Amino acid sequence: MMRQRQPFASVDVHNNTGINPHYACINRIDHRFMHLGSLFSRTLVYFIRPAGVQSMAFAELCPALTVECGKVGQSVGEEHACEFFDACLHLSEIPDHPVAQHDVDLFHTVAIVRVPKAYSFSFGDKSADIRFIGDLDHLNFRELPAGTILATIDGTDGLPLEVTDEQGDEVSARFFKMAGSELRTARALMPSMLTLDERVIRQDCLGYLMERYPLPDQ
Repeated sequence: MMRQRQPFASVDVHNNTGINPHYACINRIDHRFMHLGSLFSRTLVYFIRPAGVQSMAFAELCPALTVECGKVGQSVGEEHACEFFDACLHLSEIPDHPVAQHDVDLFHTVAIVRVPKAYSFSFGDKSADIRFIGDLDHLNFRELPAGTILATIDGTDGLPLEVTDEQGDEVSARFFKMAGSELRTARALMPSMLTLDERVIRQDCLGYLMERYPLPDQ
């Protein structure tokens, strides 16, 4: 039905529970998608997992985005979304020429991080198996050097996180390591969507890992 209606663009508006900048997500490396996203934010994130999102379905039909507008209840997010929709409604076309390098920062989500159900975790309770640093969500969209401490671990063998890449492979050792009782980053990385909301962590994930992605020339 939507194919017959020939949509001009698709935008899915999201909130999140951590401390993140406002940014736009795309599921195709396509200059039309990036031009549309840059109307919302210079920060763009390309991902193909998780699948099943609106922007991925509509990417077959038109430039499609998911826009992340910060925490629920923040009026600045609502205002930003309204301003973006107004800008979209005034477009006569979406450009397909290359996006200028200085206009956007493009990142690629390379892995999803989850806490196994077998482990307890907290952001302060010393009795938990995994005791994350209290300001974990302040690390979002920061380029962290190798060796950054994320948590203190008790009573677990091996790495206490599940990390899966775009192919669904387990890759926790690629990104994290143990140093005594400390969970640290094994390489430089940039997290996103890290949250302190324990319900969200159990139902969805702890967060995502990203790397910078080069803009295509054509």
